[in-house]
Amino acid sequence: MALRLYYHPFSSYCHKALLAFYENDIAFEGRIVEGPGSPAYEELAALWPVKRFPMLVDGAQQVMEATCIVEHLQTWHPGPARLIPADTRAALEVRWLDRFFDNYISTPVQKIVFDALRPDPATHDTHGVKEAHAMLDNAYGWLEQHLRGRAWAAGESRTLADCGAAPFLFYAHWVHPIDERHPNIQAYRKRLLEWPSFARCVEDARPYRGFFPLPIPAGE
Repeated sequence: MALRLYYHPFSSYCHKALLAFYENDIAFEGRIVEGPGSPAYEELAALWPVKRFPMLVDGAQQVMEATCIVEHLQTWHPGPARLIPADTRAALEVRWLDRFFDNYISTPVQKIVFDALRPDPATHDTHGVKEAHAMLDNAYGWLEQHLRGRAWAAGESRTLADCGAAPFLFYAHWVHPIDERHPNIQAYRKRLLEWPSFARCVEDARPYRGFFPLPIPAGE
């Protein structure tokens, strides 16, 4: 039975999962979740009442959350690109960096974007958005030092950590610019954008940019 992935091309978390498919040329049936009432949305809601995506269906197995999808693919559908190292210590670093990009880059970015999507200015969370920008400042400061001398997040090869870093840093620059204070992050983001699998995600997402509620930087 074919793998079935519920996703949306503009979603950063979906990009994270898609990178594992693309890197290992894993075939799947894509079900694009357009919104309530769409066939894929109704299928997803019947399978997973939380209605969050990406979600993978592999036979009788349902796998929720992007990180778990990457782990599932490596375990049950392995390919030449090993995204989680076999070495326990190295794998732990990759998993920690995966959590770093999720919690300290993506989470504050989502806070800022979701606040901008609120239609009523009276409901905006000015204090929460300020905290999110401060979190990104701190995260950029740590990441700038961490990336010194590294080609990729966990060393010399791409891993699960880069699957998260690519979309999260891509959108982070849109809400909290990665400026000249962070040359290592700028160079790393450029390498991620040149990664063919991620370039594919970016291009597939381009028609949906009108969904983004804030100005997109020139040249992006």
